[in-house]
Amino acid sequence: MKTVIIIPTWNEQKNISRLIEELQQQFLNIAHDMHILVVDDNSPDGTAETVKQLQSMYPNIHLLRGRKQGLGAAYVRGMTHALNVLKADVVFEMDADFSHKPSDVPRLHQALDEGADFVIGSRYVEGGSIPDEWGWHRRMNSRYGNIVARYLAGLYQVRDCTAGFRAIRSTLLKKIDLSNLKVQGYAFQVALLFEALIHKAKIKEIPVEFVDRIHGESKLGMSDIIEFIINAWWLRFRASATFLKFLITGASGVIVNLGMFTALLYFGVNKYIASPIAIETSILSNFALNNGWTFRSRQTKDTLQIRGLKFNFVSLLALSLSYSTFVFLSFMFPTWPPQLNQFIGIMPATLVNYFLNSYWTFKNMEEL
Repeated sequence: MKTVIIIPTWNEQKNISRLIEELQQQFLNIAHDMHILVVDDNSPDGTAETVKQLQSMYPNIHLLRGRKQGLGAAYVRGMTHALNVLKADVVFEMDADFSHKPSDVPRLHQALDEGADFVIGSRYVEGGSIPDEWGWHRRMNSRYGNIVARYLAGLYQVRDCTAGFRAIRSTLLKKIDLSNLKVQGYAFQVALLFEALIHKAKIKEIPVEFVDRIHGESKLGMSDIIEFIINAWWLRFRASATFLKFLITGASGVIVNLGMFTALLYFGVNKYIASPIAIETSILSNFALNNGWTFRSRQTKDTLQIRGLKFNFVSLLALSLSYSTFVFLSFMFPTWPPQLNQFIGIMPATLVNYFLNSYWTFKNMEEL
């Protein structure tokens, strides 16, 4: 298995030589073909020149230079090179400043060997830690940034979403359009994790001790923080897009439902008969929109007819719930307008409708 550790650099001349030497020592404990790819953004301090000198000693060191565009852009450039040119089976993300201990590399690789697709060197699982000497401002940036990622972007199941120490299988990375992540700074870490979760990656967190740098200074700036927050909101929108479409479709179904119900009442149809007729009419309307719009991108194994039957079965369950609610409210509150009782009955049925249709009727074949 060929493994490439990607190390983005910008003015890391004081760290890079020792880091490479220590990684070479760790490679002796790993039964794989280990390589280092330094992605340097044309550092003015001579980082690339130091790497070139080490290349004469170690044939497994590679150097990729480019203009400074941010951490995310550097990783996209490095991962693309690792996959397409170096033909890597595994790609690591690792900082150049010794925040990530070289001695932890074998542990992360072992988790891949045991079946994980995406391994995170985690500061926020049991056994992981951040530096005791960090002040409140640095702690707040780290912890609250991670909270934003977990609860705003919707990555609840991962404890350390912003970690930059990772091991990832190439088979997973090849499923992700890296150039389409649209982030250049530290937001890349969250965007890549989001894509991994979408592709059902097996993610494992390994506790690590995060160490503060000795040489150089942090590259995190205000522009990175702003991009991070904006990206988190964008990921939340993406995660919720299908449900939003379903709600819009459901809203149109409410209009159809209440419109048909009111029309039938106008023509003298008994309200207890008009209610299920109106519901069934909205079911047909909703199926057409959900099939052609909400879940259009999903590749399902069923024919249109089977999906229609499943949708109607789910809708009958929802109809029963909605109708039971309507009847209950009509007896309990006989003075209420029947349209209000009908509307209230729609609400619990909506959630039942969405989850059963999303995870059964329109279930993506990739999830099977």
